[in-house]
Amino acid sequence: MSAAEDRTPPRRFNAARYCLAENARLRPDKIALVMVGEGDAVTRLTYAEADRAIRAIAGGLSRLGLESGARVMIRMGNEADYVLVYFGALAAGLVALPSSSQLTPSEAAFLMEDSAASVVVVGRDTVLDRAGDRIVLEAGDIAAMKAGDPVADYADTAADDPATLVYTSGTSGSPKGVLHAHRAIWGRRPMHAHWLGLTEDDVMLHAGAMNWTYTLGVGITDPWACGATAVIYNGPRERGIWAALIAAHGATLFAAVPSVYRQILKYADLARHDLSSLRHGVTAGEALPPDLLEAWTATTKKPLYEALGMSEISTYVSSGPTIPVRAGSPGRPQPGRRIAILAVEGDPEALPQGETGLLAIHRSEPGLMLGYWNRPDEEAAVLRGEWFTGGDLASLDDDGYLWFHGRNDDLMNAMGYRVSPNEVEAVLAGHPAIADVGVTELAVRADVRVIAAFVVRQPGVEPDAGALIAWCAERLAAYKCPREIRFLDALPRTANGKVQRKRLAETQS
Repeated sequence: MSAAEDRTPPRRFNAARYCLAENARLRPDKIALVMVGEGDAVTRLTYAEADRAIRAIAGGLSRLGLESGARVMIRMGNEADYVLVYFGALAAGLVALPSSSQLTPSEAAFLMEDSAASVVVVGRDTVLDRAGDRIVLEAGDIAAMKAGDPVADYADTAADDPATLVYTSGTSGSPKGVLHAHRAIWGRRPMHAHWLGLTEDDVMLHAGAMNWTYTLGVGITDPWACGATAVIYNGPRERGIWAALIAAHGATLFAAVPSVYRQILKYADLARHDLSSLRHGVTAGEALPPDLLEAWTATTKKPLYEALGMSEISTYVSSGPTIPVRAGSPGRPQPGRRIAILAVEGDPEALPQGETGLLAIHRSEPGLMLGYWNRPDEEAAVLRGEWFTGGDLASLDDDGYLWFHGRNDDLMNAMGYRVSPNEVEAVLAGHPAIADVGVTELAVRADVRVIAAFVVRQPGVEPDAGALIAWCAERLAAYKCPREIRFLDALPRTANGKVQRKRLAETQS
């Protein structure tokens, strides 16, 4: 089979069947999922059990009379049912909408309305307001579905049929939906060998929350696609917990953002934990600082492989077992990926090596999104001829390694999530004591950047920084909230009156 043929998914393709059906047949008693809770609470599901539960949930959803492609919003914490409902929706030919339990009720309501979700599945400790006439399924409803009759087979979907709707920050300020097809899971295949080094013998421990595409993808989907075991943690986030979990569950692979690796080095007593099972770590979501890479490899003697990706395509540039690490670079394009560096303006022609421009990936990539949900203007803005451009500025060196040079827009990276400054500014602008506000990222250490708000007070008032942060916490998910508030007499603006966000960090507090 040629590389080109291997990159093309089958015409009829269901992502849930791809991850479950063959595993349930070939390795029914193998542990597919381990959910680790507080204390001794551990839930284990074999592939046979996961397959049956997912087909049973698919049956329960199908009996609700939903149209093919109807959106099922998942509003749950890190729990096993999150995974089962997600794949159950795909198995039924519906569109899964994973969402964060950190979202405020108003943020969740926006997703429900914007997506026109037909069903909302809520977790045990989740607050849901303004469900309207939508079907709301709670823990008892999902338990009843799992106990019911499973569908005989997974839905006969096409590779291009919609499967997942993920919301991410848009330049307009409100979150935008990224719609993926079933083929997106097929498009992940280059990661398995060239970034993760993943095989059926592996145990993958992921440090992220279930709603994040990094966790659902690398933590669950990729192990299941390869017949491996996935381990997710849902207990107290003690800073030294990850080394203990690696040792306790014999994790061969560990996935996290860079800051988690730094926490392990700083807070975990590594001498007390046997990390011999760990083959290597992988990291994405934020740039990996060279000093952290050096400290991790020197201390643990384990490789650490970085990847660059986004919600619209997941990871497509990486280091890994087949791509040697080069400190400061996320790596090279994974084999089979077609990428280019395009001029920021003008025709979409590829620039020579060494020149900085817009990082682009070819639209033939099977892992690329179908498009933005009901956002044709934003979709048109990222498509240039045969290329998709996500707004990253980068260059390629003579060896094909990619070097990141920031963003061509104002989107921020907060804990691995893209956040629009417009969204945070709109919340702060509603505070009665604020006359003007600008939001941007602020470097507080060499490898740590936080969201900061630069505020101009209304005359005669003295708002407290803590009160403004609390105001945001009531209206925004925790990862979107500013960590610092700085007060200014005026914001730097262009001649046309636009806030110069890139200059905000240069101002004095």
